[in-house]
Amino acid sequence: MIAGRRGNAEELVAVDAAAERAGLRVAITLAQARAMHPDLVAVEEDASADAQLLGRIADWCRRYTPLVALDPPDGVLLDIAGCAHLFGGEAALIGDLVTRVTGFGFVVRVGVAGSIGTAWAAARFAAVPVVAPGTERDALTPLPLKALRLPEETAAGLRRVGFKRIGDILDVARAPLAARFGIGLLRQLDRALGREREPLQPLLPVAPYVAEQPFAEPIMREEDVLAVAERLAQRLSGMLEQRGEGMRRIELELFRTDGKVCRIVAGTSRPIRDARAVRALLTERLAALNDPLDPGFGFDLARLNVVAAEPCPPQQAALDETQDDGDIDRLVDRLSARLGARRVSRLAAQDSHIPELAALTVPAQAQPADVHDGWAGFRRFRDAAGLSPRPLRLLTRPEPIETVASVPDGPPLRFRWRRALHEVASAEGPERIEGAWWSEDAGPTRDYFRVEDGAGHRFWIFRAGLYRDTAMPAWFLHGLFA
Repeated sequence: MIAGRRGNAEELVAVDAAAERAGLRVAITLAQARAMHPDLVAVEEDASADAQLLGRIADWCRRYTPLVALDPPDGVLLDIAGCAHLFGGEAALIGDLVTRVTGFGFVVRVGVAGSIGTAWAAARFAAVPVVAPGTERDALTPLPLKALRLPEETAAGLRRVGFKRIGDILDVARAPLAARFGIGLLRQLDRALGREREPLQPLLPVAPYVAEQPFAEPIMREEDVLAVAERLAQRLSGMLEQRGEGMRRIELELFRTDGKVCRIVAGTSRPIRDARAVRALLTERLAALNDPLDPGFGFDLARLNVVAAEPCPPQQAALDETQDDGDIDRLVDRLSARLGARRVSRLAAQDSHIPELAALTVPAQAQPADVHDGWAGFRRFRDAAGLSPRPLRLLTRPEPIETVASVPDGPPLRFRWRRALHEVASAEGPERIEGAWWSEDAGPTRDYFRVEDGAGHRFWIFRAGLYRDTAMPAWFLHGLFA
C-alpha cells in the first residue's frame, strides 16, 4: 500500500488486491488503516517518481499511435483512430498492449470508445472494455457519477440529492443541473456522450513522414539498426520525392522489449532524400553518444520520423563530376552529428558596417540558405565602395593601445600593445566607419588604419572619436592580418 498526504491527513492513495480483501480502500486515513491492521506496511508516496514512470509508459505507448497524451495520475490516452487495423483490429491491439504491459509487471485496465470520457469510464468502471460507436449512452447509464471525472464536491452534492448513477441525470432538465452544480457537469456529460469534442494534447508533435519496421525476433547489433534505418529512409525518400520535399531533421526511435525507448536525432544543412546520407548521419550520432546504445534484450520495433521537411526541388547534375556542391553540406552534417549542432557554426552577414556587428555566429544547420550569399553581397558592396580588406583575425573586443602620432588625424608613428612596442613602417587609411543613427549605438566615429611594423606584422587599428569633438581620442587595436 502507498500512503500520501492529502490536506492535513495521511491517506491511502493506492492499495493492492490483498489490502482490498482485508477491507482497506483508497482515501481512508492511514491511522484508521493501522487501527484495523496494526501490522500494516505502507510506503510513502513519491509523486515525482510516479509522474516520471507514467511518462515513460506513455512514451512506450507511441509504438501503437503517435497521438499519446498523459492522464495523471495513473492514465494514458491513446488516439488509435486509423491505427487499429495495423495490429489486426481493436481487439488485437488491446490484447497486445495488455500482454506487454502485464509482462512489465503492471496491472492494466483498458477502455476503448469513440470519446475520451466514455473510454475513461469504461477502463475504470465498466465490465466490457470496448464500447461500440453509438452505444455510449447505454454504456454510461449504469456507471457511478464519478465515472464522469467530476470533482469530489460535485459528485457528493449529486449524491445528497439522490443522484447516484449517470443514468439518473441523463434525462434531467439541464438548466436546473447547471444552476445547482455548474456548467462543468454538463460539459463532462456531453464530452462522455460524444456531443462535445474533447481535445487531446499529444506528448510529441506528429511527424509529417513516418516509416517503421517491427521485428519477429528482436535485433541487438548496431549494424542491424543502421541497416534498418537505411531501408526506412529509402521508403521515406519515395514519399518525399512525390511531394517535392526533403528531410531537414530526422528522429530514429528504437523500442526495446523491456519498454524503454531510445531516440537518436540528427539534422541536415539542406533538405536531403539520400538514404545513405541518413545512415552516415546516424552512424556519427551513435559514435557521439556518451553511453553506448544499450539494446537490453533487443529492439522489437524501429521507427524513422521526418520531424521537419522542406521543399527539395530537383537539381541539374554538374557536367564536371569532380565538383559537388553538397560536399560542404555533408561535412557540416557529419561534424554536427558527431560534435553537436551548436558546436559547428558559421558566420551570417548582418546589415551593419560596425565590424563586431557585421557578422553573427549561428549554428551551421540553423538555416537552409547558403551562408556564402550574404558574404558575396558584402564583397560586391565592398569592392564597389572601395573599402579596404578586413583582417583574418578580428578580436572579440577592441583592445586599447598607446600611440604617438605625427599629425592629429594621421596614423600613429608607434604604438604599444600588450606591453610590446611596435614601430610603424607603413600605413594605409583612414577608413571612416559610423553606426546607423536610427538603430545602432556604436559610440564615436571610428577612423581605421592598416599599419605594418618593422617586423612585417600587420594590424588593424582605429581612433575612436575626432579631434574636433574631443581633445584626446582613444586608440584601439581591432584585428590582425595574416
